[in-house]
Amino acid sequence: MAATTHTVTNQPPPLLGYDVFAADPALTEGVARYVAGEHLDEVREELGRLGQAAGSAQAQRWGEQANAYPPVLRTHDRYGHRIDEVEFHPAWHRLLGHAVTAGLTDAWSRPHGHLRRTAGFLVWTQVEAGQGCPLSMTHAAVPALRAEPALAAAWEPLLTSRVYEAELRPAAQKAGALAGMAMTEKQGGSDVGTNTTRAEPLAAAGGYVLTGHKWFCSAPMSDAFLVLARAPGGLTCFLLPRVLPDGTRNAFRIQRLKDKLGNRSNASAEVEFDGRTWARRVGEEGRGVAILLDMVAATRLDCVTASAALMRQAVAQALHHTAHREAFGRRLTDQPLMRNVLADLALESEAATTLALRLAAACDGGTARDRAFLRLAVPAAKYWVTKRCAPVVAEALECLGGNGYVEESGLPRLLREAPLNSIWEGAGNVQALDVLRALRREPTALDAYLTEIGAARGADHRLDRAITALLTELADLEGIEARARRLAERLALVLQGALLVRYAPPEVADAFCAARLGGDAGAAFGTLPHTLDLAAVVERARPVPVAE
Repeated sequence: MAATTHTVTNQPPPLLGYDVFAADPALTEGVARYVAGEHLDEVREELGRLGQAAGSAQAQRWGEQANAYPPVLRTHDRYGHRIDEVEFHPAWHRLLGHAVTAGLTDAWSRPHGHLRRTAGFLVWTQVEAGQGCPLSMTHAAVPALRAEPALAAAWEPLLTSRVYEAELRPAAQKAGALAGMAMTEKQGGSDVGTNTTRAEPLAAAGGYVLTGHKWFCSAPMSDAFLVLARAPGGLTCFLLPRVLPDGTRNAFRIQRLKDKLGNRSNASAEVEFDGRTWARRVGEEGRGVAILLDMVAATRLDCVTASAALMRQAVAQALHHTAHREAFGRRLTDQPLMRNVLADLALESEAATTLALRLAAACDGGTARDRAFLRLAVPAAKYWVTKRCAPVVAEALECLGGNGYVEESGLPRLLREAPLNSIWEGAGNVQALDVLRALRREPTALDAYLTEIGAARGADHRLDRAITALLTELADLEGIEARARRLAERLALVLQGALLVRYAPPEVADAFCAARLGGDAGAAFGTLPHTLDLAAVVERARPVPVAE
């Protein structure tokens, strides 16, 4: 007798078979805004291919598998030889290989390289966020290595290659390589000035041996690592290859993998350097932190971009679910209160995407004004956008109700991932204090920021008032350190508002300025003024699969 109790009705179809790039107007419009006409068709085609792959059932399955079967540490082989290898599920290699082939480790060798890489990073991170760590580290290692031209000449072609090779071999025998990073230690964390890892020079120029312990090593399966250690001349940057030129393994002892809240597909490790660990100096002794500043700026921008990607995917899932699910005789998305929640989430997602793309375009600009703007805008954006990620994902999960709390929906994985980018590359206080440091030490940074937001003055009275209030706050230095978070938040919000007023549809800019700058909203999502055009905001953000 046929069972009749399991007929499935009123459940949305899976969000598959769509172009993740083309279905995101904030992203597609931003790319068109910053990419010169002669390159635009090429960039759209490239991102469209990546977007279609990201929206495919195959890629989504890879993401699920990479998290269901996390990496495993193999310290020894069957005969007792020390190997210190991290073993990954094949899905991880497929995801990472696709990303490398798509150019997500290369922003340096092509026109509009940072903008197109940031857009691609935003698309592909929506499939699986853990791979973002090796992609980001590899991309960001390039400017640091340029402090040592000989190293850059050998390694930059490998790090920017479109070839993914997972096997550990000497770099000279590979067509592509990945880079990791080992900076922080258990006694200091972000305070790298307390690092105790020692570097002793060898007779061969530029060669050192390292002794010490690193509390967090990013992407321990990489071919090389940027490491901070204390040389005779002070804190210095080093490149530590995983395999030495003669084919022997470097003394790189993986003590354990971290058991993390999220980001479980990616390995993070504690590593030991035993006094035989060979490394090559990058730049002069004592200039380690200075050499790494450009690397840190690049990885912080990736934190902003990854948070924007997580928000976008969470909001896309909420919009898709509510467009197909009915309750009380109407689609959820047609109900005024749900529409308010969805519109509020869509605003946050679009603001994050728009800001990430503006920062990437400034990286491509390369002028003194661009660099000054980034010096202030990057830490402010990193502080605020990464802070907004977790509440956005949590609210999007709630839009799916109990379905969202189930692992199969994908939302729990996004929620576990959401806090990471606020911690990685300096937590909230570090970013807020870096904002103050930029204001105090680099007056051109504030000038560049004010020029940027000034382009939107006069277009919205709430934005104008927010700019005036920000200037007043900047003029008051009393208790400035205790107010650093508030200041970073206001800098980011005003910048987002200015960008949306200039570039977003009127209904989006109006709603953002009313809620985020005008104070006409509550503390929770879904408290926007009911007089706004919320239906237009929601429809703009809704991802539409090809079948629809």
